[in-house]
Amino acid sequence: MSTTAYTKTRDGKLHTGRITLHKQRRRTGMHYATAARRLLTYTSLNKMIKIGILGAAGYTGGELIRLLVNHPEAEIVFANSASNAGNKISDVHEGLIGETDMTFTVELPFDKVDVVFFCFGHGKSEAFMKEHDIPDNVRIIDLAQDFRLAPERRVNTMHPTAAEHDFVYGLPEINKDKIRNARHIANPGCFATCIQLGLLPAAAMHIINSDVSVNAITGSTGAGQKPGATTHFSWRNNNLSIYKAFRHQHVPEIKQSLKQTQGYLDASIDFIPYRGDFARGIFATEVIRTDASIDEITAGYKDFYKDAKFTFYSDKAIDLKQVVNTNKALVHCDVIDGKLLVTSCIDNLLKGAVGQAVQNMNIMFGIDETAGLHLKASAF
Repeated sequence: MSTTAYTKTRDGKLHTGRITLHKQRRRTGMHYATAARRLLTYTSLNKMIKIGILGAAGYTGGELIRLLVNHPEAEIVFANSASNAGNKISDVHEGLIGETDMTFTVELPFDKVDVVFFCFGHGKSEAFMKEHDIPDNVRIIDLAQDFRLAPERRVNTMHPTAAEHDFVYGLPEINKDKIRNARHIANPGCFATCIQLGLLPAAAMHIINSDVSVNAITGSTGAGQKPGATTHFSWRNNNLSIYKAFRHQHVPEIKQSLKQTQGYLDASIDFIPYRGDFARGIFATEVIRTDASIDEITAGYKDFYKDAKFTFYSDKAIDLKQVVNTNKALVHCDVIDGKLLVTSCIDNLLKGAVGQAVQNMNIMFGIDETAGLHLKASAF
């Protein structure tokens, strides 16, 4: 199988070339069926987005690879993992058997990619950038929390710190224009994404004027792939517990976005996180005191998300299975005795991590925001 591709590079030059299925498969290490689907995209006028992944062996790395091997306009150039260098990706991420023949590498060929995803643990992104020079033309999407808060000084630097950087907070529902023009993106946290999407319309309506009570439960994948006492099956199964009550690391970024949207924030976010006995997903409740009617609230929420590609207001009560395995966020509201009860839910690995990261990549490169993200909820 072959086709003649008419490809316009990002400098605007048009060229042609004959591409075979076997060549496409060799270049990307992908499975024949995936290569056959991907081959058709070369007939468009867009260059494939060349991608590098750092920290590719963890949960977020595996989910990101799963999305990108099926993305119509993306090509994985390298998947870096020092501990798994030389191993087949599908031997580590076994859900990718039949999807790719690529192997992990210790190499970092930044000169061959358009964008790099950092799938590091928190605190490692800043350290990595201090030790490595990533070319200025390579965009970065960081899934750690290192650069989520606005810096004291916004500067373009190859060695950013929390105080001096140019990372844009990657929540498309409020920062799409900034994301579109950004070189560096700080992808939001999973709890932060779910809770903000529940509260942002209320902030836009200027009704967050007293302390907000938040409870949210997350699946075990939120703790990462490294085994621990609270992720062990015999402990987690049929169990429930809280952690980091009122001190969770995502609260500052939540408050930052609420203040950006409302213009001020004099209230505290009283957040209690729960560990759930399921693998993936976050379900949150947010309570706000208000005199607004349910009709006013519903109209405000629907208007706020009218142009959102993945966040939807539901007139019916929502549940977790509606969003697991998708990049969707669902939000529902009730007003009871002067209290607004908001429920919101997402998949912590997708809308709460790599799904949103791919959404941000799509925006940055000017392609369909939903590309590679048409996913089916587990639902049943």
